[in-house]
Amino acid sequence: MENLIRVQDMCKIYNPGENEVRALDHVNLEINRGEFVAIIGHSGSGKSTLMNMLGCLDVPTSGMYYLNGKDVSTMKDNQLSEIRNQEIGFIFQGFNLIANLNAMENVELPLIYRGIGKGERHRLAKEALTKVGLSKRMEHKPSEMSGGQQQRVAIARAIAAEPPVILADEPTGNLDSASTKEIMEILKSLHEAGRSVILITHDNDIADQAKRVVRILDGKIVEDYYNENKKF
Repeated sequence: MENLIRVQDMCKIYNPGENEVRALDHVNLEINRGEFVAIIGHSGSGKSTLMNMLGCLDVPTSGMYYLNGKDVSTMKDNQLSEIRNQEIGFIFQGFNLIANLNAMENVELPLIYRGIGKGERHRLAKEALTKVGLSKRMEHKPSEMSGGQQQRVAIARAIAAEPPVILADEPTGNLDSASTKEIMEILKSLHEAGRSVILITHDNDIADQAKRVVRILDGKIVEDYYNENKKF
């Protein structure tokens, strides 16, 4: 399989010196195109720092990070911004929707930044919202939708431009059990359709639904295994 993500000997150190915090401690990780990986760890384990690195929201203190063949570990902010826009679809715990825009407009927003024309934007946004079961909610604003529906809009926004990586940070953290099940089914279907999905979670039950689980503790990867019986 083709390598999508390659992390080599990555460290992230805050407050270097006597009181330094080693949030990531010589992490090595490879993720292939088309994988469904859960990165699991409790609060303070380093999973959020690793997500920030994988999502090009921050750069490591040392080590290398190759995303889709590009070395992004030494890029400047404006280059990282472009990489985020082109390569990664983000799904956040808090949905991060714009309150005064409807579902369609929220999904179209990152497409505008990509310079995609109005007609094509509209087509891609409509297609993405239909994929997540919201074809009848396109004109609704976030306040007119349930938490589960808002998260589906956020997923549509993440997948509309077909980025190579879907990065989901605690995507079910604010949802009830029925909505959690719906969102996990959508992520599984995206994986089945060939998308690369990376899920950040503290919840073992959520992690167990991924094909591969990477467990992080004290800034180190302590387990990396494939879930048996996952017929994806």
